[in-house]
Amino acid sequence: MAPKLYLEHANITVDDIDEAIDFLSTAFPDFKVRGKGESVTDGVTRKWLHIGSENTYIALESVSSKDEGSRRPYRDIGINHLGFVVEDVDAVSKRLESAGYKKSIDVEPHRFRKRAYYFDKNGIEYEFIEYLSDRATERNQYD
Repeated sequence: MAPKLYLEHANITVDDIDEAIDFLSTAFPDFKVRGKGESVTDGVTRKWLHIGSENTYIALESVSSKDEGSRRPYRDIGINHLGFVVEDVDAVSKRLESAGYKKSIDVEPHRFRKRAYYFDKNGIEYEFIEYLSDRATERNQYD
């Protein structure tokens, strides 16, 4: 049974749904397409797709206008990155780099966690975190 409080999904708009599927499937080989279809908003038909596990997924929407893709991460309003806790950040990094994805930033070493950041080819940034402690005070140090 899933925990009582968890993030079920994030909904993001991308330029290329197939690229987003490739990136997420590489990072998470167990993720599957849960459903897909089309919707019409303001007379524009857009593709949508859900990819993930039974308990969590990413909802992908196709962009209806290239102007929608002009957001600058960390400068303009919107999501800057999605963070996933993983069992082995080195294994995720190896899969992504073998598929041609590059790290977006380097992070300072931390005693109780390992992190890696990658952009997909849609310009969406993802953070992968492996915690080395079960204690929240060690995992999330703010000093």
